[in-house]
Amino acid sequence: MFPSFVPPRQVKIGDAAAFVGTTPRAIRHYHEIGLLPEPVRGGDGRRRYGYEDMIRLLWIRRMADAGIALDAIRDAFADTAQADSDTDTDAVTDTDTDDGIADTLERLAESLLAREAELRRQRTAVQRMRTEGSRAGLLSDLVTSRLKGLPEGSLRQADLDSLLVTERIFGPLGAAVQAGRFIALATHPDLRRESDRVDAAEEALDDTVAVDDPRVAQVAAERHAFEKALHTAIEDSGLAEGDDALFDLWDTSHPASADEDEDESEGEDEDEDGTGRSSGREHETMSAFEAIGKMPYDFSPARLRCMELAEELAAHESTAS
Repeated sequence: MFPSFVPPRQVKIGDAAAFVGTTPRAIRHYHEIGLLPEPVRGGDGRRRYGYEDMIRLLWIRRMADAGIALDAIRDAFADTAQADSDTDTDAVTDTDTDDGIADTLERLAESLLAREAELRRQRTAVQRMRTEGSRAGLLSDLVTSRLKGLPEGSLRQADLDSLLVTERIFGPLGAAVQAGRFIALATHPDLRRESDRVDAAEEALDDTVAVDDPRVAQVAAERHAFEKALHTAIEDSGLAEGDDALFDLWDTSHPASADEDEDESEGEDEDEDGTGRSSGREHETMSAFEAIGKMPYDFSPARLRCMELAEELAAHESTAS
């Protein structure tokens, strides 16, 4: 996030549609069929979408791109909501999404075999989702391959949500690099507990907390200390070397030509991104900065100030070293 940039807490339907890669008309249809709950409306009577709305829209988009019928997606979300209320757990399980749509995925896999040339991306996405056993299968190959081998249930839905957003903004490479963070958290229980504690402290900095409240600086210092500990764990575990390998692999599989550079600068390149999951066009229709401006986070002024202070601490320490 840019230090001077303040993300919107809610966005209008046009910005929501642009970020997700769909149309306002499609989103209104999701409301009509009960796939997406009606959001709050502003003083002007227009719909306003927050972080959770955008997360759901992104999953809907990925499932629809995989060829899953809207009715099946709606049933899958209903099953997930019921499972969450019954189990009261944050861990991602195999039943989160797949049980309600297994038959649909099977029919799609069979039909896509006859349309391999034009529907290669759809068939790959469906097969990956069946293999991974959760929504992780809807992320790119580059991301899911890096997450393989983790203990069952060690990834949380919030982790996958973050990877989904990062992939939408920065592409598969950016999300694959971020995956190293969640691998470290999944394999270091002490760090996971500290992450939960710091996250909760940041969330407590709501609109009732003043920007100059001493708790803001205290939580910023705690965030900075945690990020240092996490960085050390990533370095010690060799995950940082994995990041370097990712960049090398990406450069090898994505040789840039002068023509491609020109197309990218104009936002008109529509070739596949080479990951086997999705074409680059969804990421090139807007810049990363534009995409960040369309993704809402309900951060209070106190929490934004906390984030700024944490960044300043990191920058000061980097300069000093």
